[in-house]
Amino acid sequence: MAKPTDLVQGTLDLLILKTISLESKHGWAIAKRIQQVSQEALQIQQGSLYPALHRLEQQAWIKAEWRPTETGRMAKFYSLTRSGRKQLEKELATWVRLSTAINIVVQEA
Repeated sequence: MAKPTDLVQGTLDLLILKTISLESKHGWAIAKRIQQVSQEALQIQQGSLYPALHRLEQQAWIKAEWRPTETGRMAKFYSLTRSGRKQLEKELATWVRLSTAINIVVQEA
């Protein structure tokens, strides 16, 4: 299982932005969704997730609002801002370039 330190620098932001691009989610749900979509390969620890959420909020790429969860407990739900959507597009383009370059090097005979 990958640990947060196993992620390429900067990919956590991309994973968070992509995860909340369709629907706002609270922190635990963001981590669970990343874990589910990655077929358990990625597990984001709270010690990495919440500082990243705070940083993204400070950069105005995401916004947060307190709402009740499915269980009725109050939690901060995060959603993308307009500038967050633009940043997601940039992050995706950067990821495609980086992963393509890495694949070329790794598959070199």
